[in-house]
Amino acid sequence: MEAAPEESKTSLPKESSTAEEQEEEVEQVESDIENIDAEDVLEEEDNSEVLLEAQKKPEKVEKKISETFFYNYEDIYSRPFVTEDSGIPINLLTLKHSFGYDCTRSVNLLPMDSKTLIYIAGNQVVLLDLKTKSQSYIRSSGGGGIGFITAHPTKQYFAVGEKGKKPNLIIYDYPSLRPYRILQGGTEEAYVFGDFNDAGTLLASIGSSPDYMLTIWDWKQEKIVLRSKAFSQDVYKVTFSADNEEQLTTSGVGHIRFWKMALTFTGLKLQGALGRFGKTAVTDIIGYVELPDGKVISGTEWGNLLLWEGGLIKVELCRAGHKPCHSGPVSQLILDEGELVTVGKDGFIRIWNFEAIDAADSVDDTGLLEVEPMNELHVGRNVSLSFMSKIHDSGQPVWYAQDTNGAIWKLDLTFSNMTHDPECLYTFHSGRIEAVSVSPITYLMATTALDRSVRIFDFISNSELSEIKFKQGGTALMWAPHVVNPKGGLIAVGFEDGVVRIIEVYDPKGLPVLAGQNNTQNAEINLKQAFKPHAAAVTALAYERNGDVLATGSKDKTVFFFAVEDEYKPIGFICVPGPVQALQWSPPSHVKSTLLILCENGFVLQVPAPLPEEHDTVSTYQIKNLPTQYFHFYSIKSRIKLEEEIALREKKKQEKEKERLEWIKRQQEMGKEIEEEPEEEPQEEPLPPLYIPEEPSPILCGFYSSPGKFWLSLGGYDSGFLYHCEFSSNDHQEDPENRQDEPFEVIPIEGTDNNPIHRISFCTSRLLMFCGMQNGALRVYPLKDKDLTVNTLKEYWSFNVHDNGYGQIQGICSSHDDRFLITCGGDGNIFSFNILSPEDVHKELKAKIPSPRSGLEKEKAAEDIEDPDADNIEEVKQKKEYERKMKEAEGKKKKKREELIALRHEFLLLLQKNQELPKHMQLHREQYEMDHRIFEELERQTAQRIQSVQKELAWEHEKHLIGLQKLQNQFRDSLEFETVVVHAIQSNHQISTYRLLAMSEKYYQECPSWKKTVLKGEWKEAEKKIIRETRRSDDRIFEDEVEELKMPEIRKPTTRYIESKRKQIRRIVEKSDKVKAKIMKRKAEWDELYESKPSDDYENPKDVEDIRKAQENMGCYELKTATNYRVPEHKHMNAAKKVMQLTSLEVLTHKKKVNMNKEIMSLRDLKVSIIDEIKCLVQELKSIQAALDLSERLPLPLIPQLHPDEVPEKKFEYDSDILLKFKEEQEAKAKLQEKLEGSPSSDVLRHGFLRAPSIKEIDPMAQVAGTQAMEIASSVVTEQRKVLGTEKAEPTEMELEILKREKIKNLYLQETLVKKINALVINFDAELRFLRHKKLKLDVQMKSADLRYITWYEELLILKNLEKHENLLQEHINNLISEQEDMQSKLNSYLAQMEDRKCEIVKLQECEKALYANFQASLGEGNEFAHFLTKVLKKKIECTEKKEVEREAGEEDENEEENDEESSLGIDEENSGSEDEVFDDTVCPNNCSEALFQNTIQLRQKRLDIEKALTEEKKVAADLKKKYNALVKKAKVVEISLNTTEKELETFQWEKQQRLNDLYVVVPLKLHQVEYLVNGEMPSDFSQALVFTNQTLEYLQRRIVDLRNEKIMQREIYKVAQEQHKQLVQDKKEMETEIRRLEEKCNHLMMKKFGRLVDFEAVQAHSVNIHMEELKVQIMQKEYEHSLELKEWEERILDLRQQLMKLTKENTSKLQQLNQFCLEKQQLETKLTSLKNDLGAEFQDTRTTAIKEKARLESRLKHMARDTALLKEEIHLLSRKDGCLREELALLRRKNECLFLQPSLPQDSETPTESFPVLKPKAVANSPSLP
Repeated sequence: MEAAPEESKTSLPKESSTAEEQEEEVEQVESDIENIDAEDVLEEEDNSEVLLEAQKKPEKVEKKISETFFYNYEDIYSRPFVTEDSGIPINLLTLKHSFGYDCTRSVNLLPMDSKTLIYIAGNQVVLLDLKTKSQSYIRSSGGGGIGFITAHPTKQYFAVGEKGKKPNLIIYDYPSLRPYRILQGGTEEAYVFGDFNDAGTLLASIGSSPDYMLTIWDWKQEKIVLRSKAFSQDVYKVTFSADNEEQLTTSGVGHIRFWKMALTFTGLKLQGALGRFGKTAVTDIIGYVELPDGKVISGTEWGNLLLWEGGLIKVELCRAGHKPCHSGPVSQLILDEGELVTVGKDGFIRIWNFEAIDAADSVDDTGLLEVEPMNELHVGRNVSLSFMSKIHDSGQPVWYAQDTNGAIWKLDLTFSNMTHDPECLYTFHSGRIEAVSVSPITYLMATTALDRSVRIFDFISNSELSEIKFKQGGTALMWAPHVVNPKGGLIAVGFEDGVVRIIEVYDPKGLPVLAGQNNTQNAEINLKQAFKPHAAAVTALAYERNGDVLATGSKDKTVFFFAVEDEYKPIGFICVPGPVQALQWSPPSHVKSTLLILCENGFVLQVPAPLPEEHDTVSTYQIKNLPTQYFHFYSIKSRIKLEEEIALREKKKQEKEKERLEWIKRQQEMGKEIEEEPEEEPQEEPLPPLYIPEEPSPILCGFYSSPGKFWLSLGGYDSGFLYHCEFSSNDHQEDPENRQDEPFEVIPIEGTDNNPIHRISFCTSRLLMFCGMQNGALRVYPLKDKDLTVNTLKEYWSFNVHDNGYGQIQGICSSHDDRFLITCGGDGNIFSFNILSPEDVHKELKAKIPSPRSGLEKEKAAEDIEDPDADNIEEVKQKKEYERKMKEAEGKKKKKREELIALRHEFLLLLQKNQELPKHMQLHREQYEMDHRIFEELERQTAQRIQSVQKELAWEHEKHLIGLQKLQNQFRDSLEFETVVVHAIQSNHQISTYRLLAMSEKYYQECPSWKKTVLKGEWKEAEKKIIRETRRSDDRIFEDEVEELKMPEIRKPTTRYIESKRKQIRRIVEKSDKVKAKIMKRKAEWDELYESKPSDDYENPKDVEDIRKAQENMGCYELKTATNYRVPEHKHMNAAKKVMQLTSLEVLTHKKKVNMNKEIMSLRDLKVSIIDEIKCLVQELKSIQAALDLSERLPLPLIPQLHPDEVPEKKFEYDSDILLKFKEEQEAKAKLQEKLEGSPSSDVLRHGFLRAPSIKEIDPMAQVAGTQAMEIASSVVTEQRKVLGTEKAEPTEMELEILKREKIKNLYLQETLVKKINALVINFDAELRFLRHKKLKLDVQMKSADLRYITWYEELLILKNLEKHENLLQEHINNLISEQEDMQSKLNSYLAQMEDRKCEIVKLQECEKALYANFQASLGEGNEFAHFLTKVLKKKIECTEKKEVEREAGEEDENEEENDEESSLGIDEENSGSEDEVFDDTVCPNNCSEALFQNTIQLRQKRLDIEKALTEEKKVAADLKKKYNALVKKAKVVEISLNTTEKELETFQWEKQQRLNDLYVVVPLKLHQVEYLVNGEMPSDFSQALVFTNQTLEYLQRRIVDLRNEKIMQREIYKVAQEQHKQLVQDKKEMETEIRRLEEKCNHLMMKKFGRLVDFEAVQAHSVNIHMEELKVQIMQKEYEHSLELKEWEERILDLRQQLMKLTKENTSKLQQLNQFCLEKQQLETKLTSLKNDLGAEFQDTRTTAIKEKARLESRLKHMARDTALLKEEIHLLSRKDGCLREELALLRRKNECLFLQPSLPQDSETPTESFPVLKPKAVANSPSLP
């Protein structure tokens, strides 16, 4: 079924002007539009093309559209669609007002002036007057919606881009609102964004899917200039660059693209470069701005700013601490008056320093740069700004901002003392409107949306009365009917968290006015009751027709019923098969009150109204016995389509048969006989199969038609029809999921296959049915008989009001008196319409606000449910029931526990009685056991539980073990030294070790192989030197031998004659050469002298070198902060060098700390040994004091104890007892802390710290020693007491003397031991103090090292940041240097080749001269045919023929012209010759020598060859010259680039030094080191002071004296040189005068003698014909050589035979020598073996000598082996009988020289080559081969 158009679309005629010219313009514009439409069919998807009519039709003269031309708005705007001949008035509904605002649209706010705002509302453009609050509207021309609006820079025009098939882009004039231009063919479906260029001459537009077409318009002429596909995904924005109109930028989903209008050879093109994100995450780009220099700044989804340059991200900008610039997406960026303004979805507007951002660059690898805004404005809470625009009001800038949370703001961004606070002009619903409802008694409506607000509107006065906000968004709303609330002020609202709130609207003016209050508001909303019946969003609300019951439906698949009273009370709920879509109670015309429940998944239910008294709600609110009827929709659309297809095919067959019968009848009437032949019926296509969607189509809306019957509108596959359905009455027990119910009647709805009906509503009289469509259109069906039939639904009125893409109508309802209609849609818009013409609406109509209830002001505020996770009514009921059951269970448990306690008490009494009985009557414990298996089972269960607990804790146990191991690895194992504090014994001094981490192995990796490398290199050099010397000596010997062999023993007469001739020629040549050489030498000397003449600015190289060395070596103490400071090459610092510095410093400090720690640890070990010794001494002292009286005993010295921090390693020694004790201490501390919280516990801690260490804390060895000493002392005392007790008799004199002596001895020993203990303690304390003083000095050094480390590390960070750029520059320099070297090598190569070419050219020219000389010599003197032969020689016959062949072969044009010229020259020569006589060069003239003629012909051929070669050589030389010149130019460019880059690197080094200078360096100084005083006092500011070392300062002072002395000496030298210069100038003048005098004298003598000036050098250079003389000598020599050739070969054969015999003898002797060497080798090996086995002590001292001897023998052995190999190879060569023996022997000798590092022995160097005659190569070449 074809869809009918939704609205009538008319053609686009234009306003007819009074002039006839405008009519012609109309025709021309229409033809242009047609042409553009035709071109759009053939347009390319991706490639940009130029649509220039002048290129396509150059012969046609285009007529331009007049500037004063306008279209007629009445002819272009879209009107409602009305079925033809239906009689429905076209003004059935007229738009009255727009209450909403599509704030979620990206750019939907356009201020035209200070009093007018423009925004899009569905299919209308709304012009809002800010002063009068009135609205005016502009309809879309196609009815498909509006995509964007944008204003001309002058605000004289604004553009409206529409949606739909081939949408229009219309330019309206402002403020007349007349259509000025209509642009067509820019996109396929919809326009998304548009922008005028800064001059206003061009307009850029972006299309939506599927083409995403970027189009550039010449909008005043309605022509497309350029177009291209912008991207393959959604594009949000396009803008022209303000500073370069040939550049554009587009952005959208995951991309940004930079466009240029480029002029190519095919015309103007759009070229787009896609921005590359690189390391930055890909983001959707909503806002961006172009900078004047071509850069672009864009926002991101995470709130940072991206600076784009050249299609790449240069830097990402954030705030300090890496905080984002905005907490959310950046929606807009504006460049306003030199400042960058960013607008964020977080509600902030921030102003940034444009210059800082434009010059921003990355400083580290993160790519982030921290910047702070100059100013910021927080518009308000819950504000999400998406767009703002500036307008000037009375000269002051005013910004209007679009808030996606539903507001329009007026902002002041001047940021001054007079800045106004943000002003919210209007508030709206944000996003989709979920529900709307109209008051049953007045002209009020209520709306709700997911923005958590409920709003009340007066649609008579077109104003918003009141608003109330909640914690969750609203999803359903219904105004209570008149029967529920006669005042009409009660509203039920459902929310997305399942809460239903009952609110009431009232007029606050009806409340009593309290003192100090003034009720000026129009209406107020009060929360009356809140309850939560559902766990998910409430989707439907419905009051029963009598107003007794409220039903609520939800997505949680439940329907809840409430009894409607003053306070709503729950009745119960039922579960349904799917999420509830809609609820409807049966109308009053039905007998029974039933509820129709529509579920999304295709289920429809009908239930009666439940009564409260019939259901028990004690344990649950669920109603289980409520009678329910089910209807499960089964799709029949496929079957309907199949039946239509069958009917269509049958109809076609009938029509075909009818046509055939009529044709037969006509033929029969014409008297023709017809032979009926059976026609073959064409094969029909198979019918489509039935299709049932897997997912059931959703039910969108429905309503009752009669009891048990209802109509449904479905979406998805089953859209396009209204289905009439009926409940079955006999299948209540069937499972609803298995039902397949079909409608009994179907009505097709025109144009709804892909556009289903979303909402259906009726007017009060049910004469009109209002339908809200998915595409935002509004349909009205007149119902004549109040029933739906096929004929009734054929005629309708349709009007597109909401957005066609996402503006599906969510609610539609008429006012109580059917005068007005209200619609709300998914686009956030709310429209009110007048039903029938506006004239029918009375002006006196006014909305009445309900009066408040009595006592409302005294009521407490109703308790609201704010927690979205709060329990619903059923969950609360279930929890109460659960608590009741738990309470009963606890009571039963308590009763059982009391019974067990009583039994246990009774058992204890029995046990007590058993104990009181006599033993023989008592029962044993085992006898109490009724069954021992019970206890065994209990033990077994206990063991199992223990095992299970161990298994359960095994993972935790392993986890903690691994954690402990990791902690040890991380914090303890990495320690090289723990902090150990060694305390003094008698004082409070102490010393502690450094806590050191183990250094990494990389710090200690050394490279010892460098020494080996150096030694190896030296050895190789020495080896090469030896080889070179050996070769040189052998070459000299070989040359001497050759010279000797060249000297013939006997010289014959012929030979002597030849030699004399040669000597004569040689003397002549030598004489001539000497003269020439003398002349050349004199010239060279003069040239050299003139070349050595210094220029005027000549400087002595020695002086230059001295100056350079002085500059390099002298101390340059320029400040590093100076602008002219240049960092020397050796002081260049990079990250690698700095890391090496840090590493070396760290290793050094670590080494010093380790050494100090070792000393401290040795001191602790000393203390431990001293304590052990003192313990032994004290024990001995006790044993001595046992024999002394108490009065004679000295006090025992205290035994020092080790402090816990002296042995920290004992902290990690523990066992189970220690752990249990620790656990008990922790528990006790926790209890004590709980009891005595806040009480001071320092005394307890101090007492615990100062107590004597326990036995466990003392060293185990000391503990054992102490116990043994105590045992010995106690035994001695007891024995003495026993002796004293037994011997009570008087002692004798001898015994008294012995006792006296023993006493003196004991007193001495006691004093000695005490002194020794004191001495040990004093010495230890002294050692500790000394080491402590040493450590304090080391601490100072370590602090200095730490400060140095910090400074170097900061420098390292700076160097790392700058390293990348420095490496790039250095790499560039290296590349340029390598390129320069390559070019230099090529230049040298070209020069060498050019020199070679020059030499070749000179040789060829000399050959040509020699050829002419030879020709002249062959002619002789007075030859009568000289003229003829000369012409033959010079004739260019062959060359001409070759050139003619080349012309015939088709060479290039230039070559042809040259060849023609040359050939013509040849012809001219021939013709000139023929003028005198007939010239024929093919026949030798009479009386002319035939040999001479043939010689001339041959010489002519040679001449032509020479000329050809000469031409080629010159051509090659010219090519080389061109290449050389081009390469020289390129080398100059490279040199300039190299110098520039080196300067950049030098500048960069200076900048790097300045960055390093910014760091603070701490230099600790003592007061005596400060010499920078002001008025004898130390200044407070040291910024002008310098820090020098004493050595440097002393050197500078000495240098001053040295420089003074050197200056005096240089002045003396300069004075002497000046005097010498004057003398030389005088001598030069005198010499020039003498030279002129001598020249004049010489010229005078030549004139006197010769009569003219003669060139004596040319006369001296003249000589005889040397070449001819040499040829004569060569002829004589050749004759002599040929005569002796045979004899020479015979002699050579004889000599070779003799040499063979001699070599055979030598070979035999060398074999014998080889045998001797083998025997010696065997003996030496035997001797070495015996030396190895003999390891006696007598050879220990001579081991070094033996090793040297062994090495010498091994070297000799190797040498012999090489000699043996050489001899074998020589033997092999001698066995071969050929003529190349000498050469191979020479090669063998060279090979031998290469093998040995030292020259061979004298006997080895003697070779038999002395007896070999050396043959001349010429003789060998001419001799026959040997047999």
